[in-house]
Formats: sequence, C-alpha cells, structure tokens
Amino acid sequence: MPRADADPVAATLTLDPAFTVGPVDSRLFGSFVEHLGRCVYTGIFEPGHPSADERGFRSDVLDLVRELGATVVRYPGGNFVSGYRWEDGTGRAADRPRRLDLAWHAIESNAFGTGEFVDWCREAGAEPMLALNLGTRGMQEAVDLLEYCNHPGGTRLSDLRREHGAAEPYDVRLWCLGNEMDGPWQVGHRSAAEYGALAARTARAMRLVDPRVELVACGSSHSGMPTFGSWEATVLEQCYDTVDLVSLHSYYDPTGKSVPEFLAGALDLDRSIDAVVATADHVGARLRSRKRLQVSVDEWNVWYVSRWDPAAVAEWREAGPLLEDTYDDVDATMVASLLVTLLRHADRVGVACLAQLVNVIAPIRTEPGGRAWRQTTFAPFAQIAAAARGSVLRAEPRVATYESEVGDVPLVDATATYDEESGELALMLVNRSVDRPARVRVDVRAFGDALAGSAPDGLLEIDLDPVSWRVVRPATDPRPGS
Repeated sequence: MPRADADPVAATLTLDPAFTVGPVDSRLFGSFVEHLGRCVYTGIFEPGHPSADERGFRSDVLDLVRELGATVVRYPGGNFVSGYRWEDGTGRAADRPRRLDLAWHAIESNAFGTGEFVDWCREAGAEPMLALNLGTRGMQEAVDLLEYCNHPGGTRLSDLRREHGAAEPYDVRLWCLGNEMDGPWQVGHRSAAEYGALAARTARAMRLVDPRVELVACGSSHSGMPTFGSWEATVLEQCYDTVDLVSLHSYYDPTGKSVPEFLAGALDLDRSIDAVVATADHVGARLRSRKRLQVSVDEWNVWYVSRWDPAAVAEWREAGPLLEDTYDDVDATMVASLLVTLLRHADRVGVACLAQLVNVIAPIRTEPGGRAWRQTTFAPFAQIAAAARGSVLRAEPRVATYESEVGDVPLVDATATYDEESGELALMLVNRSVDRPARVRVDVRAFGDALAGSAPDGLLEIDLDPVSWRVVRPATDPRPGS
C-alpha cells in the first residue's frame, strides 16, 4: 500500500493548440470479434437469450458495445480466418455446414457468418473490417467474397447475396489480407516472399472489383518474433503500392512481472510502431514512392497468455470458454497507457483494434442465458474514446523516470486532444508509480481565455493516485458560432 504521506511525483506539461501530431481518427477506437471461445456464441450472438432480438443478437451486449464506443470491428479472425471458408457462413442457417476449426481445435457451427456480422455492426454503430483467408485459400476466394459483399447486383455472387436477404451491398471498405502469416502456428503459414507476392496479386485483383477498398498487409505477428522488421521489409517490397496499411499486433502479459515492469510495456508498443513506420518508409524510399503507409494496430490488449493451457482445447467442442481473463485496476491502467500511446502516433496509426470485444480477453463479459457486465478495462477505453476529438496535441511530460527492461520509463504518461471547432480540450493521464501519487501541472496559457473558468492563471493542476489513469476535460468557452 502507498504511504498516505508520500511526496507526489511532480510532472509538468505544456500544451499549445498550434502544435499537433495529427487528427484523431475515430478508427483508433476499434475492436475485434473472432470465432474463438465464447466471443461470438453466447457473446454477441445467442438466440434464445432473454435480451436477444429476432436475429439472435444480444441487446444487452449491443448496449455495452455502444457505450464502449467501438467504431470499427475486425472479423472473423485472428487465427480462425486462416482456415475459414466464407461461403460456409452464408445462406440459411439450417443449411450451413459444421466444420473443424483447426486454429482453436473447436467445432464451428457457422450459425453466425458475414451477413450476420455486417447486420450486427450496423446495430452497434461500428464499421465492419473483414479479414481474408490467405492461409489455406487465395486471390480468387478473396475476390469472390468482395464481389459478394460490395457489388450491387447482376452477377452470380452479388445476386447470391441478394437471395440471402441483403438487397443492398454491404459496402465493406476495410480488408485485412490474411492474419499473422509469419507465425508457424498459423494454418497455411507462408514465407515473407510467398506471402508478399500473394498479397500483391490479391490487392490488385480486389481493386479491379472495387477501387474504394482499403487494404491491410500482414506485418510480423509481434515485436518479439525473429522475423520482426525483416518480414515487413520483404513483404512491402512486393506489395507497397497496392496496400494502404501494414498490421502490428501487440499483447502484454503481466504474469511474472512487477507492476512497474508491466506498465513499461507501453514503451514497447511505442517503439514497435516507430519500427514498422521506419521500415515502411525505407521501402517506400527505395521504391521511389510518394505514398506513405499507415499502421493498423489491429490486435492489442493485456493478455495473460502464460496462463494458456493447451489442455483446454484437447477435445473438439463447440464454443467452449477460452482465454476469459479477469482484469484488475492495474490492467485498466495499462490499457489507458496503450491508448495514450496510440493517440501519440495519430499521424501514422490509421486503425487500432482492442482484441477482443466480448469474453475473450475482453472488456465485456457475459453469462450464457444470463447477465453481461463491464470489466475494469472497459472504463479507460470508453472514456478516452468519448473524449478524444479534433487533433492530438504534442505532449511531452517533464517527469522523473525509472529503469526497466525496455529502457527509462516516465512515471507519468500523457497525451491531449483539442477540438478547435468546439474549443474542447481533453487530457489523458497515467501515473505508473506504485507508491506515490502524481501531481501534474499543465500549462495551457497558449489557449488564451478559452480555459479561464478552469485555469484562471493559465495553469491546471491534476492529481492522480498511484497506478491510476484519468481523463480530464477542462471546461472551455464555446467557440464563436458554436
């Protein structure tokens, strides 16, 4: 327990609306639904549940998803997608085949598929982001799914969608060209050269069907992979000009780490983003391209992965519970710090997805046939997603650091956003100290009289408890005409 009389960590921060990182892209607050454990079945989809609508969507979960503020949702995987046949999840549910899911050693009923997912996204107010199977399948199947989803009609596949009840196109813009293809655990694992060539061919063909699509190439599975960096370089040499983003996945396991060492993990995400950006820009320079790729951090979270027990999937079963981590306040503080890191890279991170949305390492949990509730990690995501508007400001706290395996770590982590139209300022702050509160002095004199009610002398003083996070939205005077 921290001492009641402990001297606070002193931090200072100067903000100026003229110095920005980039605009806040709402897609930074995405999430992820995979056919894994109970994420789909008894998570977002449970026909017969007291709250379920006529399509089987749990309305109690939908209410929480809207409250969370998820803006884009990636589907259907994840490892699952590398063996998925998209056709299995279309047409009458009674006619859909049951398959073995090799990724998670489960039986997949296919009762929930692409059409259900797009309809669910519309109910949730989220943009769908579809991942393609480039593990056991390839270019043709990807093009077929795109035609099924986005072509208006008059072709076999678009008319098939219409027969399945969707007269209007799904109009899916965001597409992932496979998932973690450098991972030897991936069904259909490929080499960098092989995957890069396939991604380039698939991207070119997809743009012939719908030139509006935004395509994500697979980066390395995580920064600890021996292929990290070299994989991106090899892949992008082949598909740089045909894709828009490159993926980065980052999970952080508290097991066996001290709290300070665990919270230092946000610096790993910071450096991983920088590394992927540097690699992509290097390839772009070699190719004499004027294009700048963005990063899609389309899987990130706290995950107690060391608790994973392979015996949990020893038997083939349908939608059994897997990876249902229970989070505490330290985990919530880490989630807040990871969101701060993503916002600080708003100039190059175009999409980010908290993995996953329900039950599986998720901010929302459910009981089959019963209640749904928020985990501790729900609050930082919901509050930061609601507050971040306008542009991300350059924010570099002046504060003491501590040593960790990843280097010197600031005791206070911070970012801020400013919406010029409404005049609203929002600060996102994290105290990593385990035994001392923090006092953050924020200089906002560059905002003039806009914050006079909250900071009459142009200074804000904000206190944080040890190992905690806060979102602060000082009252501002409305802009003229607002």
